[in-house]
Amino acid sequence: MTTAELKVPSVGESITEVQIGDWLVGEGASASKDAALVVIETDKVTVELPAPVAGKVTRVLKQKGEKASVGEVIGYMEAGAVASGPSPSPASASGPAAAGTPVSAALAARPTPARETVVMPAAARALATGGVDPATVTPTGPGGRLLKEDVQRAASQAKPAAAAVPPRSAGGTREEEVVPMTPLRRRIAERLVEAQSTAALLTTFNEIDMSAVLALRNEHKDAFVERHGTKLGFMSFFVKASIEALKLIPGVNAELRGAAIVYRNYYDIGVAVGGGKGLVVPILRNAERMSFAEIEAGIAELAKR
Repeated sequence: MTTAELKVPSVGESITEVQIGDWLVGEGASASKDAALVVIETDKVTVELPAPVAGKVTRVLKQKGEKASVGEVIGYMEAGAVASGPSPSPASASGPAAAGTPVSAALAARPTPARETVVMPAAARALATGGVDPATVTPTGPGGRLLKEDVQRAASQAKPAAAAVPPRSAGGTREEEVVPMTPLRRRIAERLVEAQSTAALLTTFNEIDMSAVLALRNEHKDAFVERHGTKLGFMSFFVKASIEALKLIPGVNAELRGAAIVYRNYYDIGVAVGGGKGLVVPILRNAERMSFAEIEAGIAELAKR
């Protein structure tokens, strides 16, 4: 059988190096001609490498995350080595295909082998935070990839949505998930940092209805002081609301570290406090595990230092 080389295509005049993304068809798996095999990522565009022939991927030379040059061979396919389907049953043999349907049409009617769903990193985080079963989500991304939008759509249709959220780790761990950035995301990050240095920044203010918080605080403030020895202020409400918002949008609680995005499963909240020494910003470590009283006492204690 003929062996076909899988070469990195030219994706632009100024691009000489690419990064290998997800292999949509793994080593040993079959694919039809022009089916997407692997994602090719650059700092300007992300493309998929199509299969040059119908056959089986026999060897993968470059794994996900590795660099490759334009024109470099990153794998091999064996033409004609597509896995054959099951033999037709007697009933199907006497059906339309046996009555004169072209052979190509009969073969096209056979179900193709199921391919493992590729879960994108953002979708994986959405699955974890939303408690959504991957089997209930229909992937709509290129090559059958599962996207964050697919998970969000499935989560919004789940009833009840609140019951699907898994409990956070109650231990003292401060776990982090390090996700390497694609060349495209690295270039976007560079441009955003550059914009912060060269462009005028803008601050926006949004108003919210605090009547429910005011009523709750007035109802419990005296009992709160008697029980905990500290006043019930507004900052504990703000901290709790901020944590819930960060859980919904994990990217806001992440940081860029080198060429990777680091997502945290813990929440350190800084609170600006004006004191005799000027403006200080006490940091509440692991604020997600703190009660209202602990938050208020923590702010007061740290502001004294």
